[in-house]
Amino acid sequence: MDAYDGDSGTPAGPGGREEPPSGPETPYGQDGPDRTDRQPGPATGLAALSPRYRAVAAVVLAVVAVVACVHLGMVFLSVAPANTVSKQHGEAVDAWVYPEFEQNWKLFAPNPLQQNIAVQVRAEVRSADGGSRTTGWYDLSAQDGRAISGNLLPSHTQQNELRRAVDYYAGTHDGDNRPAGLRGALSEQYLRRIAVLRLDRVHAAGPGGGLARVQVRIKTTNVPPPPWSGERVSTTPAYRVLPWWMVPAGEAEGGVR
Repeated sequence: MDAYDGDSGTPAGPGGREEPPSGPETPYGQDGPDRTDRQPGPATGLAALSPRYRAVAAVVLAVVAVVACVHLGMVFLSVAPANTVSKQHGEAVDAWVYPEFEQNWKLFAPNPLQQNIAVQVRAEVRSADGGSRTTGWYDLSAQDGRAISGNLLPSHTQQNELRRAVDYYAGTHDGDNRPAGLRGALSEQYLRRIAVLRLDRVHAAGPGGGLARVQVRIKTTNVPPPPWSGERVSTTPAYRVLPWWMVPAGEAEGGVR
C-alpha cells in the first residue's frame, strides 16, 4: 500500500519521501533540444577563403610583418647612438632611411641644443637708375617667429624651412665655408633661393630695383642657464658670415616663386 503525505495528498516514495508529479514528456527531454544538433553558421573572415587563398593571405601577412620589423630596426639604428651594428651596416641603414624616412632627432642625446640660432640676410640692390646699394640685415628667423606666435596650426615651412636649410649647408661645408662634395653647391642654391624669396616678399629691392647679390649670416646666441645651475656661459652672439652669392637674372625677377 502506498503512503500518502497528509498535507498534499501526494503519494510518498519509499521511506516516506514525496515524489514529484510526472509531467508530459518532451521529445528532447527536460532540457530542451540537444545543442550539438545545431548546424554551425557560415564561415567569415579568413576561414571563408579556400585553402589556396588562405595560404596566400598567410604569406602576405608574413611578408608585411617582416618588412615592418626590418623598417623599425633600420629607423632605430639610424637614430640610436653609434654602435657595432650601425657602424658595420651604416651604408645599408642610410640607403633604407634616407631620404623618405629621415628622422631629425637622436635617442639618448647627451647634449640637447641650448642655443638660439637666427638666420639673417642682406642684399646688394641694383636701382632703376643704374646705381647700387646694400640693404640692412633682415632677420628671417624673426619673421617666422612672428608668423608662428599665436598660430594654432603653423605651417611646416614656417617651422622648419630655415632650420633645415642651415643644417644642410653646415653639413656640406667646412668651417671656412668651402663645400665638401657635390651637395655643397646644391645647399648653397637652396639657401640662396630661400633668401631671395623672403627678400622679394618684403620688397627689399624697392620700386624698379633688382637683387644683384645676397649674403646670409647665422647668428648663434647661447641660452642663459637657470640661476640655480651655477653654470656660466657667454651670451655674446657669434656670427658665421657666408660669402656673397650672385643672384641669377631669373631669380632676381621672381623666377623662384
